[in-house]
Amino acid sequence: MSECTSITDEKRCWWCHGDDLYRDYHDKEWGVPCRDDDMLFEFLILEGAQAGLSWITVLRKREHYRKVFDNFDSRKVAEYGPEKVEELLQDAGIIRNKLKVNSAIRNAKAFLKVQEKYGSFSEFIWSFVDGKTVQNNFSSSSDVPASTEISDRMSKALKKEGFNFVGSTICYAFMQATGMVDDHTTNCHKHMKS
Repeated sequence: MSECTSITDEKRCWWCHGDDLYRDYHDKEWGVPCRDDDMLFEFLILEGAQAGLSWITVLRKREHYRKVFDNFDSRKVAEYGPEKVEELLQDAGIIRNKLKVNSAIRNAKAFLKVQEKYGSFSEFIWSFVDGKTVQNNFSSSSDVPASTEISDRMSKALKKEGFNFVGSTICYAFMQATGMVDDHTTNCHKHMKS
């Protein structure tokens, strides 16, 4: 399999070929620095939901997640009780995993505490990369790591703040998604442009 795929004469990272949703996500979001707390919360919940699954599975359910999780309003999600959990677990439009659904609620509560403690979640999370994107220069998919020393530290810190479903691999995927690291391969048209 080639590292990039050519669509309309532009090369893209190896993982986004063959699906318009993937391609659009790659071109418009992945690796673009995100400092908006609401979007960071959405990515945190979706990355946790993805654990053990492919990202395309989550992307295909993303709009429905937004609908049933009150557009990822962390204050509302933090207030979800047993009835809402049961309702979510019956909804085929999301990943119906009780641990993941409960994790979203737990993480919403932890998220609000971090906002209160640090002024914003963005301020806290971006501190792991000193406030700027780590620009990687990987030429091949095999060079891209699943986790790093930074994602290890982030995972440990998030767990200390009360989050779960935030292992180092999930944290690194979160960092890639939110532009804390730019892992577009060197032959991708988005490399160093996010």
